[in-house]
Amino acid sequence: MTQEIAHDALVLVPGLLCDETVWIPQREAFRNFLEVQIADHGRIDSLGGMAEAILDRAPPRFALAGHSMGGRVALEVVRRAPERVSALALLDTGHRGLPAGEAGERERAGRMRLLEMARREGMRAMGWQWLQGMIHPSRLQDRALIDPILDMIARKTPEIFEAQIRALLGRPDAVSLLPQIRCPTLVLCGREDAWSPYAQHREIAGLIPGSTLVAIPDCGHMCTLERPEAVNEALLRWLGAGTTAQ
Repeated sequence: MTQEIAHDALVLVPGLLCDETVWIPQREAFRNFLEVQIADHGRIDSLGGMAEAILDRAPPRFALAGHSMGGRVALEVVRRAPERVSALALLDTGHRGLPAGEAGERERAGRMRLLEMARREGMRAMGWQWLQGMIHPSRLQDRALIDPILDMIARKTPEIFEAQIRALLGRPDAVSLLPQIRCPTLVLCGREDAWSPYAQHREIAGLIPGSTLVAIPDCGHMCTLERPEAVNEALLRWLGAGTTAQ
């Protein structure tokens, strides 16, 4: 396969408790054609702080793809420095702030229950519980998919988890930002994503002028690992690639 990619650099942004593991198929697909960076949020406890860390490290201009919480971080990068982002991809993510009232309290309580489980039983045990709603149901016994995700979560600590929960609970609302985005934008999700559903992505795409909406069939929330070939194909089109199969 040969590619002509219209960008010099690509920054990939992981989500909650995630690291380069979730982007390995994409890094391997694109690393021979452009500079690839993968963000590391560490213990930063705000989406804005995560965005600032990306801008401090990134090249002057770059394509930007964020998955899950990473999509929200990507939006904060665009909010701060739209002139530096040559293209934007939002994968299995959201755009609204914490809901007011009972809905927001339910979300807060649910996240805190997982944090307490991580402290009590360990990160890996919590990760297995968390994954029940993250992966397409047909893949929950697929050890080649599940084990690297659980290993990734086990490398994190409850302190990192708590910091990133604070970041998500304090997330800015991005509804008014979306119509201002002018770079080529891909909005993508697993068709069966139960955490960040397709309807939510349809709303995001409808607010971003000229954006492209893609739903990957038979795929849950962890699209970059569940269906890497389909995700890579969509990202190649987004990056302006011309591909010729060999």
